Amino acid sequence: MPIEVRDGATVLDGEPRMLVTADYPYYRDHPSVWADRVTAIRDELGITVITCYIPWRHHQPAAEAAPDFTGATHPSRDVVGFLSLCRSLGVRVIAKPGPFIHAETDFGGLPDWVDPQANALIEPLLDAAGAPCLWAGRQLPAPLGAAFDAHVNRWLRAVGTQVLAGARDPDGPVVMMQIANEGVFTNGALPLSAYDYSASGLAFFRDGLARRYGTTAEYNRLHGTAVRSWDEIEPPREWTAPARPQDQLAYADWGRFHAEYLTEVYHRWAAAVDCPVPVVVNLNPPAGDHHSFDDWLARVRPEMWDGIAYGFTNWMGVVSADPDAQARYVLAAKRAPGPNLEENWGFSELYDRAYADAATSFHQSLLALAAGATGFNVYTAAGTSGWPRELDSVHAEPYPDCAPIGADGTAGEKAPAVRALADFLALHGAEFLECVPVRGGAFGLYLPYAGIAAWAPPGSGGPECGRALRDFHDRMRAAGLDYRVLDLESAHALDPVSFPELTVPGGPFMHRRVQRLLAGYAGSGGRLRVDGALPGLDEELRPCRILADALGAAPSPAADGPAPRGARVVEGDADVFLRVHPERDVAYLTVLAMSGHEGPVRIDLDGREVEVVTARGGAAVLRLVAGALDDFLVKGVNGHLGSAVAAGARAGGVRHTAEAPADLSRIGGAVITEPCRLSPLG
Repeated sequence: MPIEVRDGATVLDGEPRMLVTADYPYYRDHPSVWADRVTAIRDELGITVITCYIPWRHHQPAAEAAPDFTGATHPSRDVVGFLSLCRSLGVRVIAKPGPFIHAETDFGGLPDWVDPQANALIEPLLDAAGAPCLWAGRQLPAPLGAAFDAHVNRWLRAVGTQVLAGARDPDGPVVMMQIANEGVFTNGALPLSAYDYSASGLAFFRDGLARRYGTTAEYNRLHGTAVRSWDEIEPPREWTAPARPQDQLAYADWGRFHAEYLTEVYHRWAAAVDCPVPVVVNLNPPAGDHHSFDDWLARVRPEMWDGIAYGFTNWMGVVSADPDAQARYVLAAKRAPGPNLEENWGFSELYDRAYADAATSFHQSLLALAAGATGFNVYTAAGTSGWPRELDSVHAEPYPDCAPIGADGTAGEKAPAVRALADFLALHGAEFLECVPVRGGAFGLYLPYAGIAAWAPPGSGGPECGRALRDFHDRMRAAGLDYRVLDLESAHALDPVSFPELTVPGGPFMHRRVQRLLAGYAGSGGRLRVDGALPGLDEELRPCRILADALGAAPSPAADGPAPRGARVVEGDADVFLRVHPERDVAYLTVLAMSGHEGPVRIDLDGREVEVVTARGGAAVLRLVAGALDDFLVKGVNGHLGSAVAAGARAGGVRHTAEAPADLSRIGGAVITEPCRLSPLG
């Protein structure tokens, strides 16, 4: 039965389920070990869906030669054979043809011959200063430039016709396709000033202005300008401290351009492959600068993608040690429903030594699921060696350095943690998805403000979006409550029953339709909090006080109301997330211990005490039935932090505790202890 994506969740064989996947870079190994590695992922890790990039530079290193997908020029180029092998082993595949893949390959997987420095016909990607955007010393091509666009289309069409057409479900293993990588060129989290000021990018920007405003006269009226043609309009390149709404609109326009630009590239590239399977993307979370929430929010608008499903990655810090990284990760999981498509389970030398131990990745995978992810990925699941140097001339073998399956094909120390999580989700993942987070409210994004705030320094007095969202996040987590994020411009209704409390950013203008929605929400009993000034203008900068009149002369905080009853930590340095089934007395409690935590974590669950004993930086997920402990996973060992405890959990009069320092799990009623093999790795 074909795979589907419904509301961000994967439907396999007609049933919604957690999308549990493992990445295996076939192109870094010799075909003689492919079967062994795929079998190990299936049997040792319990994962039957593999993700794999298809590197352009590997399969077509020379412009004058056709792509090699059968191994005629190098054995590891036989991706057709690899996919056939996966089918024979009962493993499904998510194919990732790029064209840019990162994946620690030279030039991000692009062939050298699309570097504008090697081919003058290829337009370079430019930043606000007019400088070419570089990747490891090479110039990145402008995605919409005619020459590069033609090359990309030929590459993607070749993948579609020669690789995927004969390998897609149900006759083959390919059930889904990922396009691009973390934006376009792993740039989804970069500042809005980072790109795309190339001629092709600016042409697309101006075409968008023409569609939006209709005439230059209307554009001039709104912006206080006197342009005679669209070609005269320049995008913002620096912050000019605009005080008037008319002057701020140019920044909102550039933010909208980034969202439309990303949408256009995704659609072009997916259409070029033309493979009728669901298409997903893997956005990286926001970066760590003060304006990064706004950069990311302005650009990442899944509501505009029409057929492209949302997914996200990690790669932004150890969340058990960094609350800021945790907030950015949670936002990535909440922006839209979708799977975590790259959780770092294999790299410590390249990123942080904390990842040498499974506890770090286990913690982060559970956080993503608790915050809203519909699946997780083990990246990368098996160590590899023997790749051609022209594919990756920088990194040492094995790749990655501490994968759950070693480069010799044997299961390593991380394998039991992956297997426990995969088995738990195979049994309970569908029910976990059915459960509803206990939320304290929702945050409504008004993304024109994000486009402005992405440029503004702190304290500028202009409208905000991302920083208001971060403040909201901190309030909710301090109260032990989850929350929802929604896009006000695409919302059709705001139901106080679904979210009794709603916080929105304030500012000088707001779409008339959005003001009407918010006024209706407040008038229907919803508790509305406007974080900032009440708007007095609509999106056309005409007087509009629909929201102000509905709320009174000044913004006010949400009225007091019954607080949702969630989970609250009363002892221990930890964070908790609670999900409750809408029809059955079943709940899932996720407990995330911070790196500085010591001792038990005690949680008040609506007057009932739950206790979890986990390692520093460890984590747990508990299935509670009628308030009593049922199945669970608890990480008791974190070798990186030198922490080992006898893992345990207690709820509703049921207690399970390991007899000695160990990880502890109960899956389908079977209790499993994974003994401590502690060797501090810091």
